[in-house]
Amino acid sequence: MKILLGPAGIPLTAKGEGNPEGVRKVRELGFGAMEVEFTHGIQMENELAKEVGRAQKETKVKLSVHSPYFINLASAEPKKIKASKARILQSCERAHYMNASPVVFHPGFYGNYTPQETFDFIKKGILEITDKIREKGWSLSIAPETTGKVSQFGTLDELLLLLKEIKDKNCTLCLDFAHMWARYHGKVDYNEVMKKVKKLGHIHSHFSQIAYGEKGERNHMTFSESREKSPPVEGVCKAILASRQDITIISESPVLEQDSMKMKKIFEKLGHKF
Repeated sequence: MKILLGPAGIPLTAKGEGNPEGVRKVRELGFGAMEVEFTHGIQMENELAKEVGRAQKETKVKLSVHSPYFINLASAEPKKIKASKARILQSCERAHYMNASPVVFHPGFYGNYTPQETFDFIKKGILEITDKIREKGWSLSIAPETTGKVSQFGTLDELLLLLKEIKDKNCTLCLDFAHMWARYHGKVDYNEVMKKVKKLGHIHSHFSQIAYGEKGERNHMTFSESREKSPPVEGVCKAILASRQDITIISESPVLEQDSMKMKKIFEKLGHKF
């Protein structure tokens, strides 16, 4: 069983040094993964992506990418769907040069559409994106993420059905443990979650503490900020260990690698050896 831990972005201890040095710092800290963040826009040129790719080959850190938040494959405005697909493909292009996979994104919102109509729009958009990935010869997958707000498409069951219908090796999913907790107000059985994804092989995931309200996710928090209604870190770790599932866990905590280290210690306390 392989568990890879790492931060969503450049470690705080390498702040200001850029993604290539961030990758090296991740390895120096003893982690095996890092997610490159394009959440607020894609500022990275391909030349820098190639430099990140050289750092990846040097360190063997498993890289992934998070696409911009401004994505809605089920928008009522066709130009917004077109722009959303372009942002995902631009993320994929950089990921290709970085040797990174998967490329994670929030797929869309229900808006005024029914869940089935939203599903159909998103399925169509993803198929067009995976066709383009093959056309370009990029060796990577895209991963719609389980989402934390009730207005967003992206329950685990929706994504599993999407993968079943798409049947494309270039499309997987991202399991966000915190988003599920927020969306269902803490009514989540993580052992059942892990059983549902067992057939998918290596799982890419996110985790942090999270605050939520009636409509779901509000904001991510640190482990030290956790409250009574926060996701149980040890419970998540136990469910993962019980599943024997290979998994990458990206820390979306505001303190990034600090909470990755805390999670690592919990896994070790439960008997896992990295």
